[in-house]
Amino acid sequence: MKRYTSILRMSRLYAPTLKEDPSDADIVSAKLLTRAGMIRKEASGLFTFMPLGMRVLHKIQDIVREEMDSHGGQEILMPFVQSADLWRQSGRWGVYGDEMLRLNDRHDNEFCLGPTHEEVVTDLVKNELRSYKDCPKNLYQIQLKFRDERRPRFGLLRSREFVMKDAYSFDVSEEGLDVSYAQMRDAYINMFSRMGLNYRIVAADSGEIGGSGSEEFMVLAEAGESDLVYCSCGYASDVEIASASPLPTEYQVDEMSKVATPGVHTIAELAEFLSIPESSCVKAFSGKDADGQIWVLFVPGHYEVNELKASRVAKGFEPLTDEEMVNAGLVKGSMGPVGLPVGVKVAADESLRSIARWVVGANEDGFHYVGAKQAEDFTVDAWADLCVTQPGEACPCCGKPLESARGIEVGQIFKLGTKYSAAMEAKFMDEDGVEKPFVMGCYGVGVSRTLAAAVEQCNDEYGIVWPAAIAPAHVCVIPLSTKPDEVTEAAEALAGQLAEAGLEVCIDDRNERAGVKFNDADLIGWPVQVTVGKRGLKEGTVEVKNRATGEKVSVALDQVQAAVEAVLA
Repeated sequence: MKRYTSILRMSRLYAPTLKEDPSDADIVSAKLLTRAGMIRKEASGLFTFMPLGMRVLHKIQDIVREEMDSHGGQEILMPFVQSADLWRQSGRWGVYGDEMLRLNDRHDNEFCLGPTHEEVVTDLVKNELRSYKDCPKNLYQIQLKFRDERRPRFGLLRSREFVMKDAYSFDVSEEGLDVSYAQMRDAYINMFSRMGLNYRIVAADSGEIGGSGSEEFMVLAEAGESDLVYCSCGYASDVEIASASPLPTEYQVDEMSKVATPGVHTIAELAEFLSIPESSCVKAFSGKDADGQIWVLFVPGHYEVNELKASRVAKGFEPLTDEEMVNAGLVKGSMGPVGLPVGVKVAADESLRSIARWVVGANEDGFHYVGAKQAEDFTVDAWADLCVTQPGEACPCCGKPLESARGIEVGQIFKLGTKYSAAMEAKFMDEDGVEKPFVMGCYGVGVSRTLAAAVEQCNDEYGIVWPAAIAPAHVCVIPLSTKPDEVTEAAEALAGQLAEAGLEVCIDDRNERAGVKFNDADLIGWPVQVTVGKRGLKEGTVEVKNRATGEKVSVALDQVQAAVEAVLA
């Protein structure tokens, strides 16, 4: 889809660039997008998109729409303000949390600003799709969402108001859902590949959305909030749900003994004190489940507890505060399974099942047990995978060592099943005349988040390096003249020729020094820069710069289009 045909003129463009980083920007994308005149911060977590930012946003939306439409999606637009009654039907009004901004209208009816649209779309179809013959259907929208983040940060990556594409599929069976899910997965692969982004598809947790299965599309970037592990075989997962395979080592002793360990409160200190590896120690972590039950979790000393995995053992798991630990009779820095207060439950990582004797805290400050024996000195109430997966562990698919990276989630797809359709009585009549709830899928793309993720991945010391597919324009023509003459005349002619060839063109026709124009061109990130100067024109050439590589070449005037297209290819 060719959205833009007219030539952009920097003299008329509302894109005020800045020389210095804004003081309140805490991440590269927020700094560069602000300095490049693409966004402006209105309030905490709220941003205005400037003309150049909107062009990028539109490019991303165009790609998303094309792939959704070609994979069976049909675009709709649902209300941003949603009735509380719908959320009560699904059972989420009271459990979604403080991120939902609730409000009342003049008639005292309760509403919320939509953080997501499962309820609205389910209500939409419940009285419209009545037969199995009406399915499958896939409805999507691109619009604003609002989530009242406690601490909005990282610019567009964790803002309160954001642009999102959300789609919802309706099928009559799990098999049908599998087909719809596969179609959306393919659409997402095409989307992010077309945008020129380096990403991974990772197994993910369904979170508050719910459902039986989910995958995330993660753009690899150092600023990513998620830790990933991946393998050359194609396996990838968020470390929160990846299966860990720690290898603890047993400290060989014949019986349990209590050892004075003054001033020792960490695993590193304990390992050094006993002159043993951290993998021979057992780390403790305390928390409580949704019912207030106190748990102490144990993992090998060289690993950390994964709180998401802990929630599978102790539903709604939350770490204890220091005060709660004291009130529960637990000793921070010296917890162990021997002699815990009555009523405290014990869970341990599966890897420790084969370790007969543990090196653990003695539940007394300044003391540890060496050689505490399972089933004799203590018992374990639950065994589970509790560890955060680490790079270097064996890939669960092929056995090769896992690599690590940080990623920014830009898309997620879910198999919702009947969670919402059953709760809201959205049913169809099957072939046998029996009413059944729709089997649903949910598929989201953070459109504004993708814009920021692209900048996090594609930048250098000079500014943004946009992939050509989502750049605000393909090429910037820079005349090295501030008054009408043969240079500006040649630049105008060249810009017109490139635009006629179907390229998106900006011409920097401002009355500014060459250095200002070059700096702004790099900062904004036009993929190609064409510099027109007197010296080159005398020889019939201009300079073509590849923004991504920094390479500059002299090109004959009649070869500029080919040279630009070669950079963009």
